[in-house]
Amino acid sequence: MITRELGRTGLRVAPLAFGGNVFGWTADETTSFKLLDAFVDAGFNLVDTADVYSAWVPGHAGGESETMIGRWLKASGKRDRIVLATKVGMKLGEGRSGLSRRWIRQAVEDSLRRLQTDHIDLYQAHQDDAGTPLEETLSAFAELIREGKIRAIGASNHTAARLTEALQTSQRLGLPRYETLQPHYNLVERALYEAELEPLCRAEGLGVINYFGLARGFLTGKYRSEADLAKSVRGAGVKGYLNERGLRILVALDAAAARLDATPAQVALAWQIARSGITAPIVSATSVVQWQEVAASARLALDAATVAELDHASAWTASTPGTEAAR
Repeated sequence: MITRELGRTGLRVAPLAFGGNVFGWTADETTSFKLLDAFVDAGFNLVDTADVYSAWVPGHAGGESETMIGRWLKASGKRDRIVLATKVGMKLGEGRSGLSRRWIRQAVEDSLRRLQTDHIDLYQAHQDDAGTPLEETLSAFAELIREGKIRAIGASNHTAARLTEALQTSQRLGLPRYETLQPHYNLVERALYEAELEPLCRAEGLGVINYFGLARGFLTGKYRSEADLAKSVRGAGVKGYLNERGLRILVALDAAAARLDATPAQVALAWQIARSGITAPIVSATSVVQWQEVAASARLALDAATVAELDHASAWTASTPGTEAAR
């Protein structure tokens, strides 16, 4: 498996990351273990999760995904075969959110305990916290790096302006900087990343591990009319894509998939993998068969003509609508 440098972290990762939001939610323990084994055994290594996964599920409090990954790590002994990424900052309860030093210090200990490991490879600010000085946040991360509890830090769901401010603060104070960005990005959600974040990340050498690579399943071709939205609990989240542009993208994906003997999902992910500056799109699966399908995108080479066709079909303007929902 060809690997790529993850920003300036010193870590190398395969060109697809596994999104751990499904673990302990739509994938039970047996399925989660099988998925993680299949992922690693196929040569992939970046596993991304967050302390808040899956607090949105009735009866869950957050930490379910980390707990599941920790059980797998203990049972499998494969800690040295993965790059482990998690996140902090989303609300887990009263006084348990944000990027204050106090909360980061507590949250990292909670995550380490659930993950059953002594260090986290990439610790990410899940969302910006305008109420906490950047100096405080970055100094807290610096302490954790010195203590060996985390190796590198990254940002998620940050605007270009705030990410720039964070990078400048790190440089000014001699503190560790965000080495990665986790933005919402795919063929239908291009504008927010490409307009301002992409040039910033490329100029600063940040690794990019984008989420919602399949646009909540829309880019698989599963949803082509409003009648299709009932096929999944996530169907309502793609309703906004059922417009002229969204359907044009599906037509282009269908055509490319037919030529390449691939699936629309594989082509959609291969387009992201081929884009300069993208390190590893994050994808999830709830069965090994489903994972094997998306994994094939890492070996799918798109020619320049196909990339151009997809670029044209998904072309955006400043007025292009998008959901851009954080997760």
